[in-house]
Amino acid sequence: MADGELKGRVAVVTGGNGGIGLGMARGLAGAGAAVVVSGRNADKSRRAVAELAALGAEAVAIEADVADEAAVNALIRGTVDRFGRLDVLVNNAGMNIRKPVQDLTLAEWRRVLDTNLTSAFLSCRAAYPIMKRGGGGKIINIGSMMSIFGTSFAPAYAASKGGIVQLTKAMASAWARDNIQVNAVLPGWIDTELTQNARREVQGLHDRVLARTPADRWGVPADLSGIAVFLGGPASDFVTGTAIPVDGGYSIQG
Repeated sequence: MADGELKGRVAVVTGGNGGIGLGMARGLAGAGAAVVVSGRNADKSRRAVAELAALGAEAVAIEADVADEAAVNALIRGTVDRFGRLDVLVNNAGMNIRKPVQDLTLAEWRRVLDTNLTSAFLSCRAAYPIMKRGGGGKIINIGSMMSIFGTSFAPAYAASKGGIVQLTKAMASAWARDNIQVNAVLPGWIDTELTQNARREVQGLHDRVLARTPADRWGVPADLSGIAVFLGGPASDFVTGTAIPVDGGYSIQG
């Protein structure tokens, strides 16, 4: 990626204080963007900001519950108050409750859907007038392999991530004339705190993932840095409504 490709741009990354979100934030920061990290764990966010600042980026943390409409509006407003613009929005915040459908409570279902899907709707809706007024923008929604595949142990998560892809297409179609490109990234099995928990809870998951992945390894958060810069920068100005797997070939296997 070209140094300074995103110089002068401002990015918000929800859930940007760890895992995939921090991997994407590192890529954006390394390409010159100022980055707002949003998360609910203040200590993790402070460490993430320090790490991004060490890359030479201007970085700040804004705490927000992304499932809360007022908090999301405050996040976007706070970003614009601080930097005067918003160019890139990465909707990465997410969580999972691993239970089969028959054991999932309505409250658990709603919690997963609100955190993973409704949050993206709220953030995009808040960002839209800012991006339109600024002449355009980039929205990157984080889906999953479960946007494509079914799974017995994460029905709410799979539903939320399938919804992310369809929401992405709807917004891409609606906002293309405003020069706002909206795309989804579908990470494969990335070694994060979330998937480390999955390996503890789902027997045999580690070996099954390796057996299906042609790259013969789990991904790492740094594997998401390049796609963040591509979809957040001018190279993707004619790319919108896509859902791009970043999965070491997992999804191409029969």
